[in-house]
Amino acid sequence: MADAARTIVLTIAGSDSGGGAGIQADLKTFARFGVYGASVITAVTAQNTRGVSAWERVTPALVGAQIDAVAADLRPAAIKSGMLGDAEVVHTVADGIRRHGLSPYVLDPVMAATSGDPLLAPDAISAIVTELFPLATLVTPNLDEVGMLLGDRPNDVAAMERAARALVAERGAHAALVKGGHLTGEELVDVLFDGTRLRRFAHQRVATTSTHGTGCTLSAALAAALALGVPLHDAVELGLEYVRRAIVSAPGLGAGHGPLNHFA
Repeated sequence: MADAARTIVLTIAGSDSGGGAGIQADLKTFARFGVYGASVITAVTAQNTRGVSAWERVTPALVGAQIDAVAADLRPAAIKSGMLGDAEVVHTVADGIRRHGLSPYVLDPVMAATSGDPLLAPDAISAIVTELFPLATLVTPNLDEVGMLLGDRPNDVAAMERAARALVAERGAHAALVKGGHLTGEELVDVLFDGTRLRRFAHQRVATTSTHGTGCTLSAALAAALALGVPLHDAVELGLEYVRRAIVSAPGLGAGHGPLNHFA
């Protein structure tokens, strides 16, 4: 594995004033994995465990300038993206990734907060598919996001497997991890398709309301593991287990969907 202390990982995402998701969750996760975290802020949100009360995007010009500044001096060994806000920011991020050849890239297609509040303009969905999917080493949608990306929300594991294949074959991702946390049942199943191999990851479901930022945290963990040279399937297994520990040991903060324990 790479020297963690000298390994740089970049997050391109929104800021969460509540500290449980977005840039804040990503940097905490990078610290837990021992890598150096750099950031490009795409939006500023006013939110807590109860929901999002307001958000504003950062101008595309400033988003692009942040990417250029980091890439020129702190070359990342891997990147991830989360909340991008609208199509203009998506275009800017795609351009920066292409110009600087940033890879591996974990794309978390954030469309709504855990509370259900929307975090993406409708015009950005097609831009994410056409511009970012072909650049992504791995995309990590939850079931609601799969529904927006494919037009059909999976309601069982077999449908998740079909969706993972479709995200690669029809939408152009190199690999897809379809997250099953929104299904019911005692067992939680996530499905990975890497273009060749289909794999299920099963865990016992944890009964908790501390789920704010799980998607951000997982994608950050995956980016950190890939930056350290961990192979994709092993990185997914490592990331899912980390998130499980972070949920189990969550501090129970706030009156809504609480944050995880990022130092689990």
